Amino acid sequence: MEVEIDISESPYPNSPVIPTQYDGDKVIQFQCRKGITCWNACCSNIDIILSPYDILRLKRRLNLTSGEFLTQYTYPFEFEKEGVAGVKFKPVDNGTACQFMRPEGCSVYEDRPTACRYYPVALLSMRRQDEFTDSWSYALIEEKHCLGHNEPRSLTINDYRKEQGLEDYDQLARGWRQLILKKKSSGPTVGKPSKRSLLMFFMACYDLDRFREFVISDSFNETYDLPGDFKQKILGDEIELMQFGFRFLRQVMFGEDEGITMHSDAMDKLLARKREIEALRAEQGNQDDAQEA
Repeated sequence: MEVEIDISESPYPNSPVIPTQYDGDKVIQFQCRKGITCWNACCSNIDIILSPYDILRLKRRLNLTSGEFLTQYTYPFEFEKEGVAGVKFKPVDNGTACQFMRPEGCSVYEDRPTACRYYPVALLSMRRQDEFTDSWSYALIEEKHCLGHNEPRSLTINDYRKEQGLEDYDQLARGWRQLILKKKSSGPTVGKPSKRSLLMFFMACYDLDRFREFVISDSFNETYDLPGDFKQKILGDEIELMQFGFRFLRQVMFGEDEGITMHSDAMDKLLARKREIEALRAEQGNQDDAQEA
C-alpha cells in the first residue's frame, strides 16, 4: 500500500493539478515577477497548509509566541477523519485573501510558507507501509489566471526549489510529513488516536512555545530522563526542539524507539496513577448510582 499526501497544496481550492508525477530534473517554464498582469492573484484566494517550520519562521518574523501566531493567523483542520491535525492560514476577515498580501507583494516574503515557495509546483510526499521513510516527487499546477507559465524562462524543478529556498524548508519539515504519512498508512493498526495524543501532536508540531514548557515541566522530567547537555541544547534552539518533538511523537504515538529513555520507576508510577484515576471514577460512578436510586 502506498499513501500519498500533497503537503504543498495550491493556494487555490480545487486547483487543476496535472496528475503526472515528475522528478526534480523535470524542466518547467515559469516565472513570477512584479509587473506581470496576474500579480497578487495567487494571494487573493488562499487555502494553504502550514508546516511546523513555516510557523516557526513566521512567529519569529512577527515577534509572536507560537500560541499568539496560531490564534491570529491560522485555523486547524483534520488531514483525515479522526486523524491528526494540520494548520492552515486564516484569510482576512470576511474574505479569502492572505492577511500578508500588500499591493507591492508579500509583506513576509523572506519567511513565506512552503506552499507559497513551491507554487506552481506541488510536492508529493509518499510512503509505503513496508518503508521507514518517505520519497518525494512533484506535480505541476496550471491555472488559467496564472500567466507565469507564459514567461520565457525554463529551469528544472530542482533549480526552482533551490531558487525558492526550499531545500531547508523541506528537510526541516520532513519529520512532520513522515508522522502524517505514518498515521495515514497505519490506518486502524494503530487504532483511533486518543484525545490526549491528538493534543500532544498539535502542541509538539505547531505550538512550540507550549511544548517547551511541557519539556521543562515536572511531569515530563519525572517520566523522561534526558541528558542535561541534550536538554540544554533543545531548550536553547527552537529548530532542535522542533526536531525533538517529531522524535517524541514517533515514540509515544507509534511506539518507535527514538532513544528517549524513561526513568526506571516511571512506568510503575504511571500505572499506579492510572489505577488511582480509574478507582476515583468508579467510586464517583457508584455514588451517582446511589443518588439516582
